[in-house]
Amino acid sequence: MPHPRYICIHGHFYQPPRENPWLGVVEVQDSAAPFHDWNERVTHESYAPNTRARLLDDRGRITNILNNYAWMSFNFGPTLLQWMADAEPDVLRKIVEADRLSRERRGGHGNAIAQAYNHMIMPLASAVDKRTQVLWGVADFRHRFGREPEGMWLAETAVDVASLEALADAGIKFTILAPRQAKRWRRIGEKTWIENGGGIDPSQAYVCRLPSGRSIALFFYDGIISQQVAFERLLDRGERFLGRLFGGFDGHRDHPQLMHIATDGESYGHHHAHGDMALAYVLERLSKDPNVKLTNYGEFLELHPPRWEVEIHENSSWSCAHGVERWRSDCGCKTRGDWQQKWRGPLRSALDGLKEQLDHLFGTRGRVCFRDPWAARDGYIRVILSRYSEEAIQAFLNEFGHPDLDDQQTTDALRLLEIQLDAMLMYTSCGWFFDELSGLETTQCLQYAARAISMARQFDRDLEEAFVAALEAAPSNLPQYGDGRGVWEQCIRPSVVDLDRVLAHHAISLIYQSGDDGRRDDASAYDVQTLDQQIRTRGVGHLAVGRLRARSRRTWNEAESNFVVVHFGGLDFHTVLSSSLSAEDFLEFQSRLLPIYRSGSLAELMRLLDQEFPGATHQLDDLFRDEQRRIIGIVLSDRFEDYRRAFEHLANEDEEVLNRLGRLRYPIPKPLRAAASTYLDHHLREQIDWLETGEEHSLAPVEHLCDRGRSWGYTPEREALGKAVSEGLQRTLRGIQDGSNLGMVATRVELLLDAAALLGIKPDLWQVQNQFLDAFIRLSDDGAIDPSLREIFAKLAVRLDVSPSVLDWRP
Repeated sequence: MPHPRYICIHGHFYQPPRENPWLGVVEVQDSAAPFHDWNERVTHESYAPNTRARLLDDRGRITNILNNYAWMSFNFGPTLLQWMADAEPDVLRKIVEADRLSRERRGGHGNAIAQAYNHMIMPLASAVDKRTQVLWGVADFRHRFGREPEGMWLAETAVDVASLEALADAGIKFTILAPRQAKRWRRIGEKTWIENGGGIDPSQAYVCRLPSGRSIALFFYDGIISQQVAFERLLDRGERFLGRLFGGFDGHRDHPQLMHIATDGESYGHHHAHGDMALAYVLERLSKDPNVKLTNYGEFLELHPPRWEVEIHENSSWSCAHGVERWRSDCGCKTRGDWQQKWRGPLRSALDGLKEQLDHLFGTRGRVCFRDPWAARDGYIRVILSRYSEEAIQAFLNEFGHPDLDDQQTTDALRLLEIQLDAMLMYTSCGWFFDELSGLETTQCLQYAARAISMARQFDRDLEEAFVAALEAAPSNLPQYGDGRGVWEQCIRPSVVDLDRVLAHHAISLIYQSGDDGRRDDASAYDVQTLDQQIRTRGVGHLAVGRLRARSRRTWNEAESNFVVVHFGGLDFHTVLSSSLSAEDFLEFQSRLLPIYRSGSLAELMRLLDQEFPGATHQLDDLFRDEQRRIIGIVLSDRFEDYRRAFEHLANEDEEVLNRLGRLRYPIPKPLRAAASTYLDHHLREQIDWLETGEEHSLAPVEHLCDRGRSWGYTPEREALGKAVSEGLQRTLRGIQDGSNLGMVATRVELLLDAAALLGIKPDLWQVQNQFLDAFIRLSDDGAIDPSLREIFAKLAVRLDVSPSVLDWRP
């Protein structure tokens, strides 16, 4: 009887931490446009699509949907899941759901495995950092998936024996490595080791015996096919992908074979468009093939324990041919051939020097606050996972802190732990992976270093100058920076946040308060209380005066200050914070300031401010990025409306001229085209909004607007209008309640789709289709679907490119 054959596809889903270290939120990243940031973009392109991956017929209609995570092995970076829990909770819910479904199918073995916390290169980490990285990764996994992890992914599969010891000590049963990381192997019980240049057989599990007497199972993925998936466009065609997986089996092997690959999970949708669909095609075919069994590593390990043992190459990885040199030297691994990476070694050296000082501070001052500082650090993950709730912090201090900590010692304790958090985050591997010192990932690591340095000053440790001096040895590829000092002074130092900046941010924002408008909280790491405020308007300008108190949710330190904000109009803001006046003196100062603003000259106001309100000054530049963008948008909105009205006037006046020029095939002058296109784009967007809300029931206005531009070659702004249609469809489908209003909803959906067809745009229907199917499932589970409702749903399904047979789909 032939040995059974198994296939396992592993995806390593990860993004580097992107949060502003001081604020705890991801700020807008223009390079990720049209999305807010790279986490949001990659979620849209990969993480979310894999929760509901489509299988299509030859007409592009959905015939089945797969939650790919329920059929593949996967890990997610803990810092990515922390962001996802806040920003994309529905995606996280479906990922956790997939792990639960896989446990039901795989004998209790879930598809999800853990990851060492923040993607630190483990062989380059200290022993205490290795332990904390593993323990935090386990704790995060337990928090997200509600169970203990069986396996753990190591960043870049970078490994040494000490890292394997850390995994085994935490109860981890296995990890996954590249085939070239196997040094030698032998059948259990034999004495002779095999060192074969042809490589290890990846089709079975191996045991690695450790010096401590423990052991851990190792899986070595198929390197060739993994490479083809990641870099050689194997995902372009699902049939070809499937064929290559079957080609990984070898008929000469005399044991149950595991054909398995491992790649970055982002291959499935982000690096390769529609890679999620190719994966779904393969997973569905494999799930129905009686000659092969889809599995995960935990299940395979239970069914077929290792019969061979292996030793690893110390300090090896999957993404550097030189071991782990990519993260500490100019080894030659690069993504851009014309740039040098001589900065990598000096950056590592500078951070190592800083880390030594920070660890010494923690080990010495930490004893004042904690019975065992390093045990306290291991336990601090509970506070992080609680999103710094006061209850969790207090419980943590009760367990690990000395019983008699006063307020200052409590703040010191929390600062020391936050320093340690940043001291690990600054070693996130992506800081060295790419080619330029001033790149997004490297400056993120330097920002963590900057925050740790700023907090160390509270313990009379000034570590900045020595650190920046060490960075001078790190050359940038860009002449405007020169070296690491230039990067620090131009990119890092201006980004530092303290309580004064938080107060100034809030003071300026008071002028344009908009209530709960759903915008991002740019200062989520702080609580800001408005103790007093007076806001006045004068022409296009404003005056805000009052008192604020800010408190860090992470370290419990706080500050209070009086403020005055003078908005001269436009983007010109002048803000002063001052704590020098008593409450009575500040009230008296306000009583003179406000009348001057109402009826005096601004020169007189500024003179009073300069003479009697000394303090730190701030401008619009000091606002955190998202709030800055919001306020700039508000300030400019009136100007945009002026332009729009002017363009509308010109477009109406010049309509006949444009038509005549079009008929004569005369090139339309740019000013005329800009005015008329802006007019048509605006009114088409308006019509889409009215079709959604039911204020318009006909496509005639849309047809009329299209006719106006047809003669001179008007092209609709397809991306913006497509987004408007897609969002309108989503809002409309949210209106499905008990099914009684489905006819009205269907009419509006069909009108929006007809408008899109008329404009020649194809809206993104992915989320629309999900909402539509979820609504059917909800009503069906409630027993509310009768034949007439099913008929309406079936008709609407066809319009949304969904086969009616998919209505009965379940995750």
